[in-house]
Amino acid sequence: MESPSWASYAAAWLATLALLLLSRHLRRRKANLPPGPKPWPIIGNLNLIGSLPHRSIHELSKKYGPIMHLRFGSFPVVVGSSVEMAKAFLKTHDVAFANRPKIAAGKYTTYNYSDITWSPYGPYWRQARRMCLLELFSAKRLESYEYIRREEMNALLRGLYESSANVVTLKDHLSTVSLNVISRMVLGKKYTDESEVSIVSPEEFKKMLDELFLLSGVLNIGDSIPWIDFLDLQGYIKRMKALSKKFDRFLEHVLDEHIAKKKDGKDDAAKDMVDVLLDLADDPTLDVKLERHGVKAFTQDLIAGGTESSAVTVEWAISELLRKPEIFKKATEELDTVIGRDRWVEEKDIVNLPFINAIAKETMRLHPVAPMLVPRLAREDCNIEGYDILKGTRVLVNVWTIGRDPKLWDNPDEFCPERFIGKDIDVKGHDYELLPFGAGRRMCPGYSLGLKVIQSSLANLLHGFTWKLPGNMEKEDLDMDEIFGLSTPKKIPLDAVVEPRLPQHVYSV
Repeated sequence: MESPSWASYAAAWLATLALLLLSRHLRRRKANLPPGPKPWPIIGNLNLIGSLPHRSIHELSKKYGPIMHLRFGSFPVVVGSSVEMAKAFLKTHDVAFANRPKIAAGKYTTYNYSDITWSPYGPYWRQARRMCLLELFSAKRLESYEYIRREEMNALLRGLYESSANVVTLKDHLSTVSLNVISRMVLGKKYTDESEVSIVSPEEFKKMLDELFLLSGVLNIGDSIPWIDFLDLQGYIKRMKALSKKFDRFLEHVLDEHIAKKKDGKDDAAKDMVDVLLDLADDPTLDVKLERHGVKAFTQDLIAGGTESSAVTVEWAISELLRKPEIFKKATEELDTVIGRDRWVEEKDIVNLPFINAIAKETMRLHPVAPMLVPRLAREDCNIEGYDILKGTRVLVNVWTIGRDPKLWDNPDEFCPERFIGKDIDVKGHDYELLPFGAGRRMCPGYSLGLKVIQSSLANLLHGFTWKLPGNMEKEDLDMDEIFGLSTPKKIPLDAVVEPRLPQHVYSV
């Protein structure tokens, strides 16, 4: 009997593939998908997405509604743009949408999806979440690091005082204090201090963080059209690999120093977060062993997440206040009444500063750091509001649109902190009209730390200084455009003139 030829095998394989594709196509046609624009062949709806995807999708949602179906190349994408849809995806059906899509950023910049942000839903991620809640971001541990936050805040305020009457680029100062706080809490010291033995300069490290957030949020064509991924048409993967090498060199140095310290018996000092992670890596009772690359991935997550969100938010807040001097005046009146003019604001004071809190919330409403949160992935078929969401669909929640919903907010494009006075709306994932840190299982685990740094930084910058635009610049001239990535900072950093507003002795802390 003659054996089948290679042509027969090829024909059988092609027939099987064709049947699979046909059944997939018929399943999709049978499904009741949410409304959305008709996709083009190959590219889907990518032609409708501009350089600021959250704004492009915002405009589309005006036409197609609060739940919308798009195609990004080969992949279906569903976008929720209302409180009801956010609650459906992030609470009611949270488990069904708790996965992450496998995209280049997670593969090349987080040790093949080994961090907290991009790791797939499962035992490894659940263990990472427990570690964050019980060890890294517990109330007790954050309280033990308060002295670090206070010392670095004082250094920021002294630096601004020394720059009095000069033009300062606010983001530089904010990034420095955030990076110093996180470095000391996570790494045990300021590894980015200028010295002969420093592994990386402060400026280089800030550039690395900026690049990480940009590359983690870009619309990489290969993530949407996998069969052309190898071409790296935009050059993003090349940049991701180069960045990964830089971070790995730095993180290897950090881990080597911490391990050497443990061997020398010098680990009786206050533990930083890397010490905690290394102890957990040695714990034989862990469900999933925490490997060295996992420790590096978590450490990178902690540094990046803790540095970027607070600096971006506070810069947006000061920018908005420079356009509304009357709000600035109201804030300083509250600070002078509650705090007085002879000391700085401490973290424990924040609860007594409702207007400062309202400014922070209003800033996060208009300028969420992650305007569409981190994308999720449907783990199973699901039905939302009568629409079928099929397994493998990528899910975005456009909190930028929710923050501008006229059904929720009067004059939604206006910066108006008063809207939060007397309203019990928090940012901790319970109130779906305001979700700067997300909600549900994949909510940002470090939100409590981020909130502390944002509130205390903002309060002290307003308490200690008057802020003015440089030269003859008018408030109408202030550029409020943003750059899209995993975070959304100002496109043109804020330059302003600072002048002290408290008695001189206060600045000598």
